[in-house]
Amino acid sequence: MFDTRIAILVRDDLPMWQRLNVTAFLATGIAGAAPDAMGAPYVDAAGHRYASLCGQPILVFESSLAGLQAARRIGVEREMLMAPYVFAMFSTGHDEANRQAFLAEDVENMDLVGLALRGSKKAIDKATKGLRLHP
Repeated sequence: MFDTRIAILVRDDLPMWQRLNVTAFLATGIAGAAPDAMGAPYVDAAGHRYASLCGQPILVFESSLAGLQAARRIGVEREMLMAPYVFAMFSTGHDEANRQAFLAEDVENMDLVGLALRGSKKAIDKATKGLRLHP
C-alpha cells in the first residue's frame, strides 16, 4: 500500500521516559523532512481542526548501540532519509546546541540513542534485520 516504510530505532538501555522522548523527536524529523508522508488535517464533528498525522504506520524497534550503528551504515549506503539522536543531545538545551553535539560525533562510532529511517520496504527490512519491535 505504501512505497516507503518508516522505522524508529531506540536504544534498549535508556529509561522509558528517554525512549519516548527520543521517539517523539525522531518522528518529527521524518515528518519535517518528508511532508509527503503526512496525511490531511483532522476535523471533528463540531468542525474543530486538528493537526495532520503521518499517513502511514511507523514501526518502533528497540536496539543495542551496535544495532543502531549498523542501521545507520545501511541507511547511508542505501541513501535513506534519516533522523539521528545521539547521547550528547540529552545534555543540551536547544536545537543549535543539538546540532553542534551531533557534529562533534565520530562518524564511524556515533553514540546513537535513536535513529529514524524512511526508505523502501527492502531497505528498512535490511536495516532492522534482527531487531525486535519495541514492546
